[in-house]
Amino acid sequence: MGGKQRDEDDEAYGKPVKYDPSFRGPIKNSLVVWRPPASPLPQELYWGLLWHGGEQTVITSLQRELCPSFLLPSAPALGRCFPWTNVTPPALPGITNDTTIQQGISGLIDSLNARDISVKIFEDFAQSWYWILVALGVALVLSLLFILLLRLVAGPLVLVLILGVLGVLAYGIYYCWEEYRVLRDKGASISQLGFTTNLSAYQSVQETWLAALIVLAVLEAILLLVLIFLRQRIRIAIALLKEASKAVGQMMSTMFYPLVTFVLLLICIAYWAMTALYLATSGQPQYVLWASNISSPGCEKVPINTSCNPTAQLVNSSCPGLMCVFQGYSSKGLIQRSVFNLQIYGVLGLFWTLNWVLALGQCVLAGAFASFYWAFHKPQDIPTFPLISAFICTLRYHTGSLAFGALILTLVQIARVILEYIDHKLRGVQNPVARCIMCCFKCCLWCLEKFIKFLNRNAYIMIAIYGKNFCVSAKNAFMLLMRNIVRVVVLDKVTDLLLFFGKLLVVGGVGVLSFFFFSGRIPGLGKDFKSPHLNYYWLPIMTSILGAYVIASGFFSVFGMCVDTLFLCFLEDLERNNGSLDRPYYMSKSLLKILGKKNEAPPDNKKRKK
Repeated sequence: MGGKQRDEDDEAYGKPVKYDPSFRGPIKNSLVVWRPPASPLPQELYWGLLWHGGEQTVITSLQRELCPSFLLPSAPALGRCFPWTNVTPPALPGITNDTTIQQGISGLIDSLNARDISVKIFEDFAQSWYWILVALGVALVLSLLFILLLRLVAGPLVLVLILGVLGVLAYGIYYCWEEYRVLRDKGASISQLGFTTNLSAYQSVQETWLAALIVLAVLEAILLLVLIFLRQRIRIAIALLKEASKAVGQMMSTMFYPLVTFVLLLICIAYWAMTALYLATSGQPQYVLWASNISSPGCEKVPINTSCNPTAQLVNSSCPGLMCVFQGYSSKGLIQRSVFNLQIYGVLGLFWTLNWVLALGQCVLAGAFASFYWAFHKPQDIPTFPLISAFICTLRYHTGSLAFGALILTLVQIARVILEYIDHKLRGVQNPVARCIMCCFKCCLWCLEKFIKFLNRNAYIMIAIYGKNFCVSAKNAFMLLMRNIVRVVVLDKVTDLLLFFGKLLVVGGVGVLSFFFFSGRIPGLGKDFKSPHLNYYWLPIMTSILGAYVIASGFFSVFGMCVDTLFLCFLEDLERNNGSLDRPYYMSKSLLKILGKKNEAPPDNKKRKK
């Protein structure tokens, strides 16, 4: 075991010295280390004993239980000692290696009866890991096929989904009417029930089903009116979905960009965790008196939990089991307040960097998909490496704009965290009025965060298209969307419905296949495709479902970004161009046909618009 320990009265850290087995002299503020003369490992290993300051011998310190009497092999890394168990520690006088860290952990696991469970889980993963990878591969293929086939089946699929929603609402209306009719004939009214906190009791009164019937009927009527009066905009939304599927097919590399975002997020989180760990271990150690049984004879006058010096002789030695033990690091003083402020700064930096990484991904994808839309001749005018070009352009020109947008979102998120902390601390002393006010504040901040995310997303698209700063891009995007609010709502809801069905298809399909395979309910499989014998067959099933959901979410998030980018480009195309020789439309022929527009000049005479 090695490390650094600061004495309360001495600011100097311990210095490593070579261990001499015959040494019996005093040790002060030093770290006794055994250094192997020749190590076969790539880096040198150290075994150290952590000593507190004071004039004492090694054996005396061990007898006073200031240090544990065993050795833990460790390797130095970043100023800390990390366990390394592949090397046998040396034999040192006065130190017994009968009990090791591994044995202690093993005993704890045995006492919790967790060893058998962990071994069984490990065995299940060892026997089924390649089948889990196959299930994840199936999820990846299904996600790609669903997105690529939308160019062929987007229209029928959206129609089937809308008719399915209408059918579900119609059945709900019928069911509510039947329940209402039965309860009305029985005379079960809410006036007989009265007011009660048992919500399930309201199912037995006719007014509940009547209210549900009215709500479902209104929703059914609204959806029918939308289909009748907004059918043209629904056709535009379907055409944009088909265009998004074509764009993804032309730039397949964009579907795997979430892996880059995931790696960058891991780097940010790891850096913050290491920084927070260093700050948390930078205080002064505090020691207090402790006894196993304070009611024992001789312990009546011992000031338990008062500070003490671990290197000094205890004044009251008549109390059995009295020791000076480590309590923690000091939390008071100027240095500790500075450390706390640095921790807050670190959390703020974590939120800021995470939001910046997400903004970077959105802007890069928007730049790649915008290059697809503004290419007059597709795919000839599309850049050779659109994703790499968009990534380089974003880092070179738009880093500050992304940081500013991420900062605005970070401030709102920090405000939400602070509000949650205050609500947690005051939860036991709040009255109903205060809880209502706190709930309103949290709801407002949640809505504000959602709005800023929506605004930032569209601002990043405008930044990728025009290259203007964040404020100008956010203003232009907001005004453009407000001028086309009906189209925005229709496209958003159609896209949400379609992507929800896609996730349900991918995750549900993988889950059903995994269940029938790992539970052994698919007969007729050959020897090479036979399901393994598992202790807990639900474990690989849940792993496959979770992995399929992550894969589908990553792929569909890219597709959603593609739809939003093409939609803003489409709105800009409508407002900036008129189909003339000087300002031709860049939209697809299907969109031109739906809108009843056309370009005057043939496409062969046109170049890509700058």
